[in-house]
Amino acid sequence: MKKPLSYKLNIFLFLLPALLLFICVLIAPIIMSFVYSLTKWNGFTTPEFIGFKNYVELFTSKSINIFRALKNVFLLALLSCCIQLPFALWLALRLSRPIKGKSALLSIYFMPVLISTVVIGQLWLKIYNPDYGVLNVLLRSLGLDSWTRIWLGDKKTALAAAFVPVLWQYVGYHMLLMYAGIKGVPTDLIEAAMLDGATDSQISRYIIIPYIRPILRVSVIFAVTGSLKSFDLIYVLTNGGPSHATEVPSTLMISMLFLRNRYGMGSAIAVMLIVLCFVFALLINMLFKEEK
Repeated sequence: MKKPLSYKLNIFLFLLPALLLFICVLIAPIIMSFVYSLTKWNGFTTPEFIGFKNYVELFTSKSINIFRALKNVFLLALLSCCIQLPFALWLALRLSRPIKGKSALLSIYFMPVLISTVVIGQLWLKIYNPDYGVLNVLLRSLGLDSWTRIWLGDKKTALAAAFVPVLWQYVGYHMLLMYAGIKGVPTDLIEAAMLDGATDSQISRYIIIPYIRPILRVSVIFAVTGSLKSFDLIYVLTNGGPSHATEVPSTLMISMLFLRNRYGMGSAIAVMLIVLCFVFALLINMLFKEEK
């Protein structure tokens, strides 16, 4: 039966406020960023249209060094998929079984997600402090004085030291997503597998993990895109230093916008990040679709 015109009009009117909000908050700023990326503008004078020169300079200028920033976020995305997500999945599988204090453990693991990133950055600054930081104090107490470092001030260790809190903070977030997916697995399947003599590891591998593949896809997308646009914790810990060792596109963008007053170049970096996140989200969806 064909829907009357008034029915479709009512649907459109109900969706219109959300659509307008979506356009004003997301679509319009993206379009404006792209327009500004085609200009030479310091934020005060009239923008001068220069075409795609900002993009050419972004990938050719040695002073900007966008490739180091991209290498850092790609490494973070790889570590997120290879360390953060497997650990979160392991925690979710363990907590899905009958254990004591499950609610308390869920709350503890999820707590870093609830804490402000600035607060977490300050906590880890205290941990990494070369004089009284917990890490160096622990190493000295174990007689490993030669292992102590200025963790965030040494180019050799700054990147790894900055990535550890980033990976740690969102383990609980992915764990909770996966835990919710595991709790939705039909108990009939698990009970049938147990009657057939399947072990816990076999149940996890052949029943639970394939069943929660849509949740895993979402977690991978969040982990990769979150790594590409990572900013706040790295900004608090190192601000991209030392000597740009921990530079990521977002910190580079902030430097261009507010320190060098190059709003056109900063907008070009923002557009590049949007395109990268969109492309990787599509690739991950295609990968999971092919596996299915």
